[in-house]
Amino acid sequence: MKLVLASNNAGKLAELQQLFAELAVTLVPQSALGVSEAEEPFRTFVENALTKARHASAATGLPAIADDAGLCVDAFGGLPGVDTAYYATQFGYAKGDANNVKALLEQLDGVANRRAALVSTLVALRSHDDPEPLIAVGRVVGEIAPAPIGDNGFGFDPVMYLPSFGKTFAQLTPEVKNANSHRGRAAQAMLVLMRERWF
Repeated sequence: MKLVLASNNAGKLAELQQLFAELAVTLVPQSALGVSEAEEPFRTFVENALTKARHASAATGLPAIADDAGLCVDAFGGLPGVDTAYYATQFGYAKGDANNVKALLEQLDGVANRRAALVSTLVALRSHDDPEPLIAVGRVVGEIAPAPIGDNGFGFDPVMYLPSFGKTFAQLTPEVKNANSHRGRAAQAMLVLMRERWF
């Protein structure tokens, strides 16, 4: 089965391709099919993921899957949330992972509560007007490390410290990360839903 991935994020594509391999699902990034990025006007992960999946499916006529993910920091009332990708721009930096990490560490300087969650919401549709989208959420709680540690992963992986491992996500192997990450958990839940309802 071919699914359009409603994202041009290379990191997400690599992770999801690995996670969905067992289902014999081929993920094709929307850019390979000439599909532009969708607008993401909403304040929740699920609404934005649904919008992205509908956009990709409508443009290609294929089933689609979208991931909307972000960092939710307790000390910031759950923000940056859906604005995670653009977090650094709020503080005068250019968009990008390294600047996001830099801005986050600056904003948390002197803050005792460093608890945060990485959240991934996956939405899959058989068609753009599918009345019953599949929705799976994965969430991992950890702490923001005082400085980046590790070279694997992307986004906030170098500062997302997991007490259960004694490491950041960026210090874990891709296999261990995928088995325990927010996106990995969402993908496992999505695989269950797809087997139940689509296959």
